[in-house]
Amino acid sequence: MIREQIDAYFADQEKTLVEAVSRLVAIDSVEGEPAPGAPFGPGPAAALREALAIAEEWGLAARNHEGYVGTADLNGGEDALHILGHLDVVAPGEGWTVTRPYSPKLVDGLLYGRGADDDKGPVAASLLAMKAVKDLGVPLTKNCKLIMGTNEESGSGDIAWYFARHPFAPATFSPDSGFPVINTEKGGFRGRFTRGWPAQEALPRVNWFHGGIRINVLPGDASAGVEGLTMYDVQPVARNITSRTGVKFTFAHEDGVTVIRAKGEASHAAYPEGGNNAITGLIALLCALPLAEGPCKDALDALHALLPHGDWKGRALGVAQEEPIAGPLTVAFSLLELTPTGLDGRFDSRAPLCATEDNCLNVARAAFEARGFTFEGNQGKPHHVPADSPFIRTLLRRYEEYTGLKGECLSTGGGTYVHDIPGGVAFGCTLPGFDTRLHSADERVRVSDLLLSARLFAHIIIDLCT
Repeated sequence: MIREQIDAYFADQEKTLVEAVSRLVAIDSVEGEPAPGAPFGPGPAAALREALAIAEEWGLAARNHEGYVGTADLNGGEDALHILGHLDVVAPGEGWTVTRPYSPKLVDGLLYGRGADDDKGPVAASLLAMKAVKDLGVPLTKNCKLIMGTNEESGSGDIAWYFARHPFAPATFSPDSGFPVINTEKGGFRGRFTRGWPAQEALPRVNWFHGGIRINVLPGDASAGVEGLTMYDVQPVARNITSRTGVKFTFAHEDGVTVIRAKGEASHAAYPEGGNNAITGLIALLCALPLAEGPCKDALDALHALLPHGDWKGRALGVAQEEPIAGPLTVAFSLLELTPTGLDGRFDSRAPLCATEDNCLNVARAAFEARGFTFEGNQGKPHHVPADSPFIRTLLRRYEEYTGLKGECLSTGGGTYVHDIPGGVAFGCTLPGFDTRLHSADERVRVSDLLLSARLFAHIIIDLCT
């Protein structure tokens, strides 16, 4: 009976959903400078105001919690279910072809734009699921609360702030990943390494290097300025590096310096195997050039040895490991800045359940310090919820009912919003096999997946709140 009511309700909701997602995607909500009522900058604050406006328009009780998060409630009862979504996004980057990052565009059932998948589309689908339950008049004995955050991409300080002041719910899921259920998340393992040296006079030399946009994005672009070599000196070497790495290079002569621009393919740092790292590709090229001996060349050679191109499992660093539930450790060399007097770099590793500080963080520290770097880092714990919990069984049962696909528990290297939530899991909104181009150019979401998610979420709300 409930299933038929839900299906009938959503038969004509596609336009409503697309319009709501588009309203959110149109807002540039990359983290910015904090301000009163906007702890993570004006962009996330604006997206939060828009999401709360949508919630109110749809008859939900909406509240802004000092700009950290917003909440939407179905009723005033005790919380039985929390849904966590976020409205901040990563920087757009380059290479967009279908539309501009903040100009949502629907093409052949796919909605394009930064945040369409991560996580504005899922937030809108969750709001629509709550609206459906309300409009259908299903009597609930407990409350479902959607918590909309503004800082997931830069540390989840929003959620930490909220749950320091409010209790957890008995059940929590976040539509911040994919289906079926992700009950295991790798631990975060991040390192920063620096090294300084006196300015070098000898030529040829690297004057500067710039690569990466943020630590959790494997970089698709990097550039460097080399003095003492012409582009014609560099091009034959670059062709060989391209044939080995797939990273492509272009050249320009600017102010007496040969500028080399590397083009790889960006990806989420949790899945470095899905991208092609422009930083490590460009370092490979620089190390193959006849640079003058000195501390800068030595530092680049050391980075090439410790974090070589294509070594996304951390073998050269000495931290490679794997176990059956969470899979292998991964490493993404994601940020590097080099000047005439030093460098500053960072990597983002996702570590499985077997990882410890002794076999990860301390090993990496020793390896970098042995090559003359100053190293600092931190390692967070993984997150795991037993697959046989009643909550997970409910999610998988409804998933199989609505999709006809096998329901199972999976692990991820990506940190979701529930990483620090007791008993929380990731659930939705992408069906298996679809590439959303997460954190890359032309990010997109399949509208049919969002609609299915909204239907599924509506039924789960009814299951858990009646």
